[in-house]
Amino acid sequence: MSGDKRLATAKEIRESLQADCTNCFGLCCTALNIIASSDFAINKASGIPCPNLKSDYRCQIHSSLRENGFKGCTVFDCLGAGQKVSQDTFNGIDWRENPEVGEKMFRVFPIMEQLYEMIAYIAEALSYKVSHTLTVKLNLQLVQLESLTRLDADALLLLDINTYRLPVNELLLESSKYIRNELILKFFGAKNTRKHDFRGIDWIGKKLKGKDLRATDLRGAYLIAADLQNTDLRGVDFIGADLRDADLSGANLSTSMFLTQMQINSAKGDKETILPSYLKRPSHWTD
Repeated sequence: MSGDKRLATAKEIRESLQADCTNCFGLCCTALNIIASSDFAINKASGIPCPNLKSDYRCQIHSSLRENGFKGCTVFDCLGAGQKVSQDTFNGIDWRENPEVGEKMFRVFPIMEQLYEMIAYIAEALSYKVSHTLTVKLNLQLVQLESLTRLDADALLLLDINTYRLPVNELLLESSKYIRNELILKFFGAKNTRKHDFRGIDWIGKKLKGKDLRATDLRGAYLIAADLQNTDLRGVDFIGADLRDADLSGANLSTSMFLTQMQINSAKGDKETILPSYLKRPSHWTD
């Protein structure tokens, strides 16, 4: 496969990872444990359907979740793991009509969700121009992860997810460093003296309006309620960064790396915010 075709295929894989609630048996509303907080109005144990879940697996307060104290529901994104488990792993068997499969389905869902998250990251890394060695490693990892999603329920439940997360994490670190080094050279030249590694930094509430943060490593950074208005965030590594209530109004995230829909859903933004092609503008953002 040529380089350009590989990049296009990887991008297609990343953009295809979208939740389709019409083909899911309300798994995020049932399988997950919920603790009452500013994000959720109730306590709900895993395996217990949310009281707002209707018989057709739609939410009866979907249009007013935030107003009713369910902000967390508008943030969550399974990347398509829900419909995969519902329609493929369990062959479209409805747990309400077949209660005996419910308990197993609810345990499989979080496992599939983690596999899909890793696939999304690996596919995104492959959508960039990286070294041949990295490309080979990433492709092998992608093939393995995709094969795991095709396992049956019993095999999925036996997986030790951490054994797969470790090599994925190492590959993503290597990819991020390679990609950002290329961007630093492009943006700032060979004599660059700027600091770009702010991994895990505490920037809660920090005023960063209008800053040039291109190619910065913000992996695991605490950016809760940070002011990132009109900030240039191209080439920034956002894996694990906490963007809750961060203000991204007017920010340029067009080529931000490893940014998820959940991170964007938890932040604030407006019509001027520029997002990567695979992310959707949240409906609760300002016009």
